[in-house]
Amino acid sequence: MKKVLAGVALVALFAMPSHSALAASDVGFKSLGVDLGYVDPEDVGGTIGFGAFADLGALSPKVALSTHLGYWSKSEDLGFGSEASIHDISLTGRVRYMFPASSPKFQPYAGGGLGFHSMTAEVTIPDQDLGGGFIIPGMTVSDSALKIGLDMGGGFVTPVGAKTDLYGDLWYSIVEDISHLSMKMGVAFKL
Repeated sequence: MKKVLAGVALVALFAMPSHSALAASDVGFKSLGVDLGYVDPEDVGGTIGFGAFADLGALSPKVALSTHLGYWSKSEDLGFGSEASIHDISLTGRVRYMFPASSPKFQPYAGGGLGFHSMTAEVTIPDQDLGGGFIIPGMTVSDSALKIGLDMGGGFVTPVGAKTDLYGDLWYSIVEDISHLSMKMGVAFKL
């Protein structure tokens, strides 16, 4: 445990921006956007996910901040009228490294972040009529938990208008029991 804490402290020390970098920072709400795409949770079939995000400016010319609110849900038929479903509502903060690009029309980036995931799973079993007047009553069982996730990924941003940007993202979220890959396209409107 001491080695882990020492490692985290070392990373935090080197990640702290210098005084001159802080003076060059431009942190604040820069744009708001929405996204839509495909989410592929582990051990569950793929589904549609959507969300909203905010560009929070830059710590330096190449290090940008953003936050994301996302949602996805998946239901599966278990047979005999039974159904299982799971959904995730996430709020994440991300740091993106903006790679130097020769064209201002296409800006690739890679990054990572931490987030909170409100996961809910539910199984519904209807009444089962076994005949002869014998009925097994149905039931619904659900469980929810707040989990911390680690996001890693990247994408690109390109302007499509004076106040509008198009985003393409590929992120992998490591979350206990249900990590998932998401591929989304989004549009952001500058403030």
